[in-house]
Amino acid sequence: MTLRRFCLALVSAYLVSACTSVPFDYPKESSQAIPASTDTHYGARVAYWAAEEDPGATGSVMLLRGMDALGTRLAMMERAQTSIDAKYFLLKPDQAGDLFLGKLLRAANRGVRVRLLLDDIFTPRNDRMLAIFNSHPNIEVRLFNPVSRASPAAWSLLWDFSRVNRRMHNKAFIVDGSVAIMGGRNIAEEYFELKPQQAFDDFEMVVFGEVVTEIAASFDRFWNNSQTVPMEAIEVSDKPERVQRWLDYMDEVVSGERESPYAAAINSQFLRRVLDDDIEPYVSTADLYYDSPDKLKASRRDREQRRLATAVLDRVASAREEVIIITPYLILRDRNHSLIRELRARGVRVIFITNSLASTNHVAVHSAYGPKRKGMLQAGAELYEIKVDAAPPFSRDDSEEASLTLHTKAIIIDSESLFVGSLNLDPRSIELNTEIGLFIDSPEAASDYRELVYQDLDRYTYKVFLDENKRLRWRDEQVAETLTSEPRAGIWRRFKAGFYRLLPIEGQL
Repeated sequence: MTLRRFCLALVSAYLVSACTSVPFDYPKESSQAIPASTDTHYGARVAYWAAEEDPGATGSVMLLRGMDALGTRLAMMERAQTSIDAKYFLLKPDQAGDLFLGKLLRAANRGVRVRLLLDDIFTPRNDRMLAIFNSHPNIEVRLFNPVSRASPAAWSLLWDFSRVNRRMHNKAFIVDGSVAIMGGRNIAEEYFELKPQQAFDDFEMVVFGEVVTEIAASFDRFWNNSQTVPMEAIEVSDKPERVQRWLDYMDEVVSGERESPYAAAINSQFLRRVLDDDIEPYVSTADLYYDSPDKLKASRRDREQRRLATAVLDRVASAREEVIIITPYLILRDRNHSLIRELRARGVRVIFITNSLASTNHVAVHSAYGPKRKGMLQAGAELYEIKVDAAPPFSRDDSEEASLTLHTKAIIIDSESLFVGSLNLDPRSIELNTEIGLFIDSPEAASDYRELVYQDLDRYTYKVFLDENKRLRWRDEQVAETLTSEPRAGIWRRFKAGFYRLLPIEGQL
């Protein structure tokens, strides 16, 4: 019996080791962002703009529509001359992902250096595609904190949960060290108005000026980190004919030979209009904050690692008149209610806009948020939830109804400062993941975005309030109707939300 137990222990140890083995020690060369140069198209345009502004100024333009966000990326890739650095939490193997990779491939064929850094939690099923992409001499792909390939991803989550549960949620897209896109969008159809049944409301900013150098430096810090593994370490092989078929397919995608709904994005003139001064950028100072990659190795109780969340809370706490917080996933700790009360005691209006149970794409998150609404309202906050059936008519087939999901992460403070980034106000973003965000200190940008929010508030949201008996109610101001239960949420969603509340998962959401 003793020998049998010993053997079982050895086998178990071997299996656990195999399930959690990751080649973090695989050799990789350190590399740095290529500095901006006036020899490039974007470098020259930005230098010309900067010469007329204060030193250190940041230019910024809102990317509100998904189609413009995709078209701007395509335009930036087409004009890139020295480098493209892209860092994302999620890149799906759908048509949006194909178009993104195809344009990167075209740029690499022209001699542009491409570095693509992806969080790995949604990457394993894309290994073959990424390995082919990585084989190009001008392209390098790295995975951040990857799961083991020695077993199914679910096994890594089971046996190595404490590590695999910590993710890089950052998003940044940088071309020629001169122009960058910052915000909440991942690379997938739903973020770019290309999925008829599902609309994600999101928000980004195109930025240029000195702050792009800081964004590029933040990319380097993750790219060269010990938790980053080069794609070569993921042993994937394929037949030459299959490789060529994929390359031919990519060429068809970006040549417009394959029919698709992307012609409008490919032909988007948004960025050209910005650089030609048809759209005037906001000119301001900007402050970049991001969490260190070392946060993923630190205790979640280590508040010193929460650099971005701390900066956001400090800024919110300094508000004098009004704070508007837009976040898809909202789970406040009870201690945060005291901050709301402090702000209200000073006469500061505090507004939250988030998903309803019907609109959220993560019911488990809503299950943790739902019970906290009363406390937020009693502390003095105003609360608005997205209407799932209020999606704008962007579909190519307007007969199809799209569900609307909020994915914007933005904060407006006193109509003077505007935050844009990857940070959600939930324990996962604050304590577990790494995040990145930018404060644009422009009264013009903050006021313009605030006006857009108020202009659409009744159309896109319910106002949540407590009636005289302290029960939650939802007010639809557009039709002057008050609802007594979670609007448009079916029985199955309500059941799932209730079930998740029975599980001890709030801290992992």
